[in-house]
Formats: sequence, C-alpha cells, structure tokens
Amino acid sequence: MPTDSIGRLDHVAFAVHNIVQARTFFEGALGATFRYVAEGRGGGFRYAVLDLASLTIELLEPIDPDGFVATFLQKRGEGVHHITLQTPELAEKVVFLEAQGLRIVDKRLEDTRLIEAFISPKSACGMLFQLAETTPSLNNEPYWKHGG
Repeated sequence: MPTDSIGRLDHVAFAVHNIVQARTFFEGALGATFRYVAEGRGGGFRYAVLDLASLTIELLEPIDPDGFVATFLQKRGEGVHHITLQTPELAEKVVFLEAQGLRIVDKRLEDTRLIEAFISPKSACGMLFQLAETTPSLNNEPYWKHGG
C-alpha cells in the first residue's frame, strides 16, 4: 500500500452535553451554519451537523446515559471526540494499518451506506480517528448550495 494520505478530512466531532446550548457557541460566536440534527446509528446519541468556513463540525449529544458519548463526557468533559477521515477503499486500508501494528477498533465494514473503523487513541498519539467510507460524506457542499 502506498504511503500517501489515507483520506481527506471529513469532519471534526465534539462531545457536548446539550446540542442546543453548543449551537449557541458555534453559530453565535463562530458563525457556523446549522445543517441538521439526527439520531446516531444504533441509538444512544444524537448528532448535529454544522458548516464552519470550509470545515464540517459534528456535535454529539448522549441519549443513553450508559452510551459511549455519555461515558466520554463523564471521563473527559466536553471537547473533541474524534476526527473523521473520508477513506476510499477502507477495508484494504484497515488490513494495511493492522499489519503496521495499529490497533483498529469498532470495525463495521459490511454496510452499503457507511462503513467505518476507528484507529484507537493508543495507536494514534492520544486521538481517536474514525476512518469512514460514506455515501454521501458529511463534508460536502452545504445543502443550501443544492437548493435544499
């Protein structure tokens, strides 16, 4: 496998206690544009997507008090949860990364709309990286540019 970039930045996700309150900061102070809110796959959390300049922001709010977002907030407080890279040929790249000794967790490689895997913070300088091959990606032109 070549050593070129594994993919392009799709979005940065922040764990927050309350999406509505967090939107006040991102929209009011930073000028982000709200796109939508939805429930996360498998439940347990909801997420909001915002555009901020040329960056897509995802806000994660716990629904399940025992879910991964709630656990993250209890241990670390609000802040960056993960960075997502849009990763073509993800299944091949996961095999390559594991062969390099990286710890890859929460692999979901069978779905047709979203396949994903995460590089554990233990293998990535303390940061959680989500590798995703999605249709469509979160970081695309804002819906209003398409007349949505």
